[in-house]
Amino acid sequence: MTPSDNPSFALTVQIERNTIVVHVAGDLDYETCDELVRTVDGRLAQWPKDGPRLAALHLDFTELGDVDSMGLSALLTIRRRTDAAAIGLSLDERPPALQRLLEITGSLEHLTAPYEERRAGEQPGAG
Repeated sequence: MTPSDNPSFALTVQIERNTIVVHVAGDLDYETCDELVRTVDGRLAQWPKDGPRLAALHLDFTELGDVDSMGLSALLTIRRRTDAAAIGLSLDERPPALQRLLEITGSLEHLTAPYEERRAGEQPGAG
């Protein structure tokens, strides 16, 4: 478990063979978004170079509370990191509020497209 300054926010990290799963519980907002990005960055940096290749990062939102624009910004940052490392990103168990935010902002397809199907450097709204 990753320590948090916000007692209502928690990140739990699981390693499953060649996949990192981060369970997000609580609100993903201005106060907590940096913690999610730091946790993901740290886990990506710690992945052993001599072991199996890291294939995917799953963010599990089963216990997500609210999400705001800073939470969305964190997800976009994480997508840039996974793209740069050629790692798939999956946003699992999205609650209706997150799904709605992704749809309204036009970022759903960008954040959920499989890495292999994306062109290098593609950004939402580009094209």
